[in-house]
Amino acid sequence: IDVVMRRVELMEKEGVRYICGPAGNIGGSPWLAGDASMVAPTPKQLLDEYDALVLATGSTTARDLRIPGRDLKGVHFAMEFLHQNTKALVDQGEVGPEWEKKSRDGTHINAKGKRVIVIGGGDTGNDCIGTSMRHGATSVVNFELMPRQPPARAPTNPWPQWPSVFRVDYGHEEVATKFGKDPREFLINTKEFVGDDDGNLIGLRTVRVEWKRDEETGRWQMSEVPNSEEYFEADLVFLSLGFLGPEKFVAEALNLEFDPRGNYKAPYGDVPGAFRTNVEKVYVAGDCRRGQSLVVWAITEGRQAATNVNEYLISQDESIRSTVEANTTPKARGG
Repeated sequence: IDVVMRRVELMEKEGVRYICGPAGNIGGSPWLAGDASMVAPTPKQLLDEYDALVLATGSTTARDLRIPGRDLKGVHFAMEFLHQNTKALVDQGEVGPEWEKKSRDGTHINAKGKRVIVIGGGDTGNDCIGTSMRHGATSVVNFELMPRQPPARAPTNPWPQWPSVFRVDYGHEEVATKFGKDPREFLINTKEFVGDDDGNLIGLRTVRVEWKRDEETGRWQMSEVPNSEEYFEADLVFLSLGFLGPEKFVAEALNLEFDPRGNYKAPYGDVPGAFRTNVEKVYVAGDCRRGQSLVVWAITEGRQAATNVNEYLISQDESIRSTVEANTTPKARGG
């Protein structure tokens, strides 16, 4: 945190102003809701007030699992859980008494003493597993729709492709250390969330699946294994099924165009207008433009977008443009 704050303070000294909390909650995300007296400006107000607007909102629209029982108490998106946990650690340094109090009144998600199932993998799923363990969950199980990867590269997965091999991350290791086995259940599909009379989650009905390649199309197709139904007890379920793209509120308010994958649409490559949307003053960068990706791409895109915004602002201001041209035009040298 000290390294991050040092960077923040450096940028503040350079003139960057940070508006956080409810006053900066432009999209109206319920995760960031707070003091109603701190009203954030609308996207249109931002566009009217500033000379350029850069959207770097990430790709945060979570993929849902709309099956019977989805609305039961105890079924949550992964990021609801992780955001609350991280905020507690940053604000208070621990998930302690205040967290316990808020979990009892239903405003916070506490995995202590709960039977937890995480549906989906990836880094987000692993973080849910590890965080549940550190809360003190009584059991943690992880459902994976795909088969277990091989221990080494398959012939169909040669270098330089990303190695699709079996990996054990910190969350899996912590579960195995405490409970004696890896938490993952492969080739399993959830069919129903089961609840009690009070609307609380008590379990999941599942079925085993298999994948076969279609001989005509070459595509892999999933089918259910007959008579493979199972029931898993659970008090909490976290959905870690990936993300569909950026939230639409800001883009729709500004009448931005989307690409076929649901991301904000802007040109790629070293071309005029790169990173700029169909709205002249609005630029986009990072996951909201290219989809879920690595942080190195976010850093690169942020820098490139800033360069393009700078060029745009210079082009719009005659006095700045004249100064830049005067400082960059080669001067004749006497012989």
